[in-house]
Amino acid sequence: MTDENDQAEPSPRQRKIIHVDMDAFYASVEQRDNPDLRGKPVAVGGSRERGVVAAASYEARKFGVRSAMPSVTAKRQCPDLIFVKPRFEVYQAVSQQIREIFAEHTPIIEPLSLDEAYLDVTENLQSIPLARDVAFAIRAKIKEVTGLNASAGISYNKFLAKLASDHRKPNGQYVITPEMGPAFVESLPVGKFHGIGPATSAKMNALGLYTGLDMRNQSLEFMQTNFGKAGAYYYWISRGVDNREVRADRIRKSVGAENTFSNDLTEFEAMAAELQPLIDKVWQHCEGKAARGRTVTLKVKFNDFEIITRSRSVAVAVSSRADLEHLSIALLQNEMPFSKPVRLLGVSLSSLQSCDPTELQLGLLI
Repeated sequence: MTDENDQAEPSPRQRKIIHVDMDAFYASVEQRDNPDLRGKPVAVGGSRERGVVAAASYEARKFGVRSAMPSVTAKRQCPDLIFVKPRFEVYQAVSQQIREIFAEHTPIIEPLSLDEAYLDVTENLQSIPLARDVAFAIRAKIKEVTGLNASAGISYNKFLAKLASDHRKPNGQYVITPEMGPAFVESLPVGKFHGIGPATSAKMNALGLYTGLDMRNQSLEFMQTNFGKAGAYYYWISRGVDNREVRADRIRKSVGAENTFSNDLTEFEAMAAELQPLIDKVWQHCEGKAARGRTVTLKVKFNDFEIITRSRSVAVAVSSRADLEHLSIALLQNEMPFSKPVRLLGVSLSSLQSCDPTELQLGLLI
């Protein structure tokens, strides 16, 4: 959740915001590039025995296969499921093509991931009067250039635009006007609100809050008392109000990479070797975005699925791949030896901030 307190009152300015979300992006790229996969249930991610599903085609979703589901569970639910190894370099290249299409219409683009973004088209570059027509043009161009389908939500704020993009999936779009906003929200289960996870949803249910209307019937004081700073955000979105701006070149707060191994690991040297490509991925993101972070986190999942994390924050932002490697390996070494085999390792860097690469401080203060 971001910027919950940016909205103390309804905004006087009427925005036109589009949320574009690619349909089953990774799986659709694989089906596009391999005709044998078209029309079949496809999972991008781990093997049948280990790992997790990174993305599932719509054919697989009919069987209940979802992203982040253990591969063994996915295979049980869909015996004919076809597993495909992810090709992130291809997904990144396609994502860049999509980003260039966005840029033909507006410079105000806030990517959320490789396959979705917010666009502020209040004053679009092609002077198209209606935001829904901008969305249609973008989706048509994406189809023409990439061969892939995109869905879009169009509204006067980010919260409702994201809700709207789910409303006509796949390969559709939906508009929520200012007149429709409050009514659209009131019947929505709280668990469907973007930014409300299972734990918060359960807490709301325990307080008798099941729908947007239930939230709207509460006072701002009640929401803040029970949900802290996020309470004001919930209070306003239940009224269809969200004044967060679309932030161009938004810097992610963290970046990470992880890998599930085909065989469990027990030796320090083997684990240290497996960390190297993960450190590479994290550092490549930092270099590409001219971002640096101060907190390194090591994630370890054991063969019984227990997960531990260990973090270290430093006074000066990590300024080189060597420094990131040094901290990551140190976190691993401090925990050795493990009492049980390791199934997965992950590395992440958080507290990210944008920076001028020419002004990066050299060295690491530990």
